[in-house]
Amino acid sequence: MFNSKVYHRIDALSGSIATLRAEGVKYNEIAEVQSRAGTSLAQVIKLDGPNVTLQIFAGARGVDTDASVRFLGETMQTPFSEDLLGRAFTGAGEPRDGGPAITENKVPIGQPSVNPAKRIMPNQMVRTNIPMIDLFNSLVKSQKLPIFARAGEPYNELLARIALQADSDVIVIGGMGLKYDEYLKFRDTLDKSGALARTVMFVHTAADPTVECMLVPDVSLAVAEKFALQGKDVLVLLTDMTSFADAMKEIAITMEQIPSNRGYPGDLYSQLAARYEKAVDFDGAGSITILAVTTMPGDDVTHPVPDNTGYITEGQFYLRNGRIEPFGSLSRLKQQVNKGSSRSLLQDKVLANGQKLDVSGLSESEAYRLANTTREDHRAIMDAMIKLYASYKETVEKQSMGFRMSTWDQKLLKYGAAFEKEMMDLSVNIDLIDALNLGWKILADCFDKSEVGIPTKFTDKYWPAK
Repeated sequence: MFNSKVYHRIDALSGSIATLRAEGVKYNEIAEVQSRAGTSLAQVIKLDGPNVTLQIFAGARGVDTDASVRFLGETMQTPFSEDLLGRAFTGAGEPRDGGPAITENKVPIGQPSVNPAKRIMPNQMVRTNIPMIDLFNSLVKSQKLPIFARAGEPYNELLARIALQADSDVIVIGGMGLKYDEYLKFRDTLDKSGALARTVMFVHTAADPTVECMLVPDVSLAVAEKFALQGKDVLVLLTDMTSFADAMKEIAITMEQIPSNRGYPGDLYSQLAARYEKAVDFDGAGSITILAVTTMPGDDVTHPVPDNTGYITEGQFYLRNGRIEPFGSLSRLKQQVNKGSSRSLLQDKVLANGQKLDVSGLSESEAYRLANTTREDHRAIMDAMIKLYASYKETVEKQSMGFRMSTWDQKLLKYGAAFEKEMMDLSVNIDLIDALNLGWKILADCFDKSEVGIPTKFTDKYWPAK
């Protein structure tokens, strides 16, 4: 039974924080606050003996000390239903798209991460059709990866492309601190492509209460977990986690907590980890994969938010100058899926249903996708192209200092320009196998076989004929 007693006195108000004396209240419990401003939900965020601190979701504007508070005896919940797909909601779960509210089948948010014993080793690739991800830093099911970017980089456009192209059953987008036109652009992009039908959005805009910003990751991940338990592969796209951390910082300052590095709360690491650790591949069910934008104020990777994030996640993507930077970007789990196989061996591949794969009649891309593997030349061409691109960058520096360009330097300059245009441009939308073939074509256009450092067994088989 919930605490039905109604309290009619608030002792202190500051920002969206209210403090009162109450009994029988639990941490994270939800309360109703009724005042001349209307009725708003609030959440218990601190207990100190009889003193209870509430975080009012709609803010404390219009709330006075004689407002009534009733505790509901339950934690924050969000509705879950297949009807969520194609819809957009606020961080508090209210419809943002003008559609009907969904109230049935509520599930709690902010629950503990999945027991590691119930997880399976990441072993499947999430194809995005973006070469700088699929070919050079493959995304793996149940992985948690941040996208580090400074303000002004097209990180939301990148997330929208991933939402359109990723081979996931469900996409959950959690937006924090978005401008309203950014939300509309997200929605319009997905709607025009038809991808909105498999997407649910929880969006906090800059005009919404700060408290709702803190709810977005928990609501998004709670819904993702329910879909995953139904056997679906879910990709969660969060933008941006620095806004989430800033909301925590604002609340902590209001509560007069002792600040840590640059004013952020001392439990910043734990709060971020609690969200990222929701990534999971369930044994016998679906999976949750997390890609989360983390903006870096001043392009400073030592800022507390990206710095703490780096210790939690399994690598990172750096978005610089509108491209995923090949140097510094790292998917630590890519070796789990970049094992490669020849097409002749696919015939013996045993699928999850116990049957052997029949590659007859399948295109090369379809065969490798169904077999859940990559081609045998994947690692070789990935390593060679990045090594040559590093040499190209050195040649650009030499050229800028007035050094004479040798024949080899000229080849590198031609290669670097082709690599940036045909591989690094985020508008490129090609399958992994097509990206591998494109890589061979770029190399063959710029170099001789003997110059690329790839084993002969691969160059003899895949080097394009001129």
